[in-house]
Amino acid sequence: MDVSAGRTHFGARLGRVFGRRWAIGAVLLLGASAVALAALLHPAWQPGAALRGAVVGGGAAALATAIGALPVLCAREFGKRTYDAMLGFGSGVMLAATAFSLIVPALAAARANGGSAMSSSIVVGAGIALGAVLILMLEKVVGHNSQTLLDERRVSASVKHAWMFVAAVALHNIPEGLAIGVAFAGPDAGDARTLATAISIQDVPEGLVVALALRTAGYTRMTAVLFAAASGLVEPLAAAFGAAMFSVATGMLPGGLALAAGAMLFVIVNNVIPESHSHGNGKVSSIALVAGFILMTILDTALT
Repeated sequence: MDVSAGRTHFGARLGRVFGRRWAIGAVLLLGASAVALAALLHPAWQPGAALRGAVVGGGAAALATAIGALPVLCAREFGKRTYDAMLGFGSGVMLAATAFSLIVPALAAARANGGSAMSSSIVVGAGIALGAVLILMLEKVVGHNSQTLLDERRVSASVKHAWMFVAAVALHNIPEGLAIGVAFAGPDAGDARTLATAISIQDVPEGLVVALALRTAGYTRMTAVLFAAASGLVEPLAAAFGAAMFSVATGMLPGGLALAAGAMLFVIVNNVIPESHSHGNGKVSSIALVAGFILMTILDTALT
C-alpha cells in the first residue's frame, strides 16, 4: 500500500469533515444574523434613528456580499476580465462615496463646530491620515497572525492564498461598516444612505471574488458561498459601533468621518485596486473605475 497516498486520502477526508463543520457553523452564524436583523427592524425595537439606520445600512452591505457570492452556486466559470472590471467599478464607486459622503460632510461638520477653513482642513486631513495608519497597523497584525496560523497547519499554497484573501476582505469590511455607522451619526441621512448604497454596490463583486478564491482552493460551492457571505457579517456590527460612539460624542463627528474616509481610501488603494490589476487587465479595470466614479457622482449629487 502507498503510504503517502493513504495519508493524502486521510487528509482529504479530514478536510471534508472540517469543511462540513465550518459550513454548518457559517449557516448558523448567517441564520442568527438574519434573526437579529429582523428583530432590529421590528417596530417594537425603538433605538435612535442613527443606530437603526446604521444597522440597516450595514446589514444591506452584508447582504450584498452574500448576493455577490451566489453565482458560484450555478456558474462554472467567470473570466478574469469580468472580475477585474467589477472590482474596478466598485473601486470607483467607493472613491466617489468617500469623497462626497465622508470627506465633504467632515469638512462641513468641522466648520459647523466653529472651526475656520484652515483648522477644519487640518482636522479632516489629520483624521484621514490617522484612519489610513490604523488600517495599515491592523493589517500588519492580522496578516502576520493569519500567516503564522496557516503555516502551523501546513496548508497548501492555494488554500493559504485563499484564506489570506478572505481575511483581507473581512478586515477591510470593518472600516466600511464603521464608515456607514459614522455617516448615520452625522446630520445628513441622505449622505449616509448614499454611502451605504455605494458600499453595498462595491461588496457585490467582493463576495464573488471571495467565493471564487475558496472554490479555486478546492472547497465545495456551498462552503465557498457560505464563507464569502460570512465575511460580510462584520459590517452591521461595525456600523452599530460607529453610530453608537459618534452619536454620543457629537463633537468628534468631523474626526470620525475623516477617520472613516482615511481607512476607506487606504483599503481601496492598497487592496482593491491592486487586486483588480493583478491579472493584467489594468486598462479594463481603470475604465470601469472611472465609470463607477461617474455613476456614484451622479447618484450622490443629483439624486440627494
